[in-house]
Amino acid sequence: MAKLAFISALLAAISVVGGTPFPPSLTVKPTSLPTSPAYFGHKAGNYMPSTDNVNATKTTSDLAARVLQVARAVGEWVSNSALARFDNSNIQDGIGNGQDKYTMYWGAGRQNEGWPVRSQWVSFENMFNNNKNLMFGSCSTWGVPNNSGPEIGAIWDAIQQVAGETGVDHRFILAVIIQESGGCVRAPTTNYGVRNPGLMQDHNGGATCNENGNVQTPCPTGTITQMVREGTAGTTSGDGLANCINQAGTSADQAFYRAARIYNSGSVDGSTRLECGIATHCYAADIANRLTGWVYAGHGCNCDANPASCGC
Repeated sequence: MAKLAFISALLAAISVVGGTPFPPSLTVKPTSLPTSPAYFGHKAGNYMPSTDNVNATKTTSDLAARVLQVARAVGEWVSNSALARFDNSNIQDGIGNGQDKYTMYWGAGRQNEGWPVRSQWVSFENMFNNNKNLMFGSCSTWGVPNNSGPEIGAIWDAIQQVAGETGVDHRFILAVIIQESGGCVRAPTTNYGVRNPGLMQDHNGGATCNENGNVQTPCPTGTITQMVREGTAGTTSGDGLANCINQAGTSADQAFYRAARIYNSGSVDGSTRLECGIATHCYAADIANRLTGWVYAGHGCNCDANPASCGC
């Protein structure tokens, strides 16, 4: 009966995917952008677990992106009812703004190690608004046109839609978007052994607005949605956040931090310590801080610059 109720809830949520549409104020560009740089970006690529060797077809138009959307609409979803959240209509679902500070978290992501649980996360609306100015200016990092208001609104709508499809908490999706690209819809495609395109630098996805010198302005709404879907529901080549949560091996909120590390490095280090392993050592701690309010405060993790200092 419990399984049937869970599936019924899933189907009901999918029938009304999209959640709360973006507030009009979200698209208003600030008169000035912050002068203090924000910290974002993976180090040396993401290595999400592979699913097969099929290469995704590069999106060349909004229509192609929409075709890919339909193909992925039946993709990954969070199977653990303790972690799945298909109704993301509540955008005031946390502690408000949280605090713009960085706390270094150590260990396996457990509450008794000091890692924040979901009841300590910020609200989605506050989180998005607090990162809005960052998203308006992040594309300048790569010398490409900054996001427009409608593109920022499309990111909100994409997160809400894909969260409803996959059961991944919308705040977790936003945290990974900020971590990976600063929310720049024209973030370049990187390749350090695995091709990582788009807002979430996913595993060889088809949607991008910046690859091989081809920069799209504006970035089509369908492409933005597909970027978020490929990072969350996975691609034909690798897992998204939903399956990374499924692979985390726990029903506790620790699963989100383990999933973040799996998304980044393909697995959790054998020591279970999230600061150890390959790729971005600070990744899980960064995600935990973004979920509790970190935006512009100094980056308080030194594990990538000096892994030995973290005992790895």
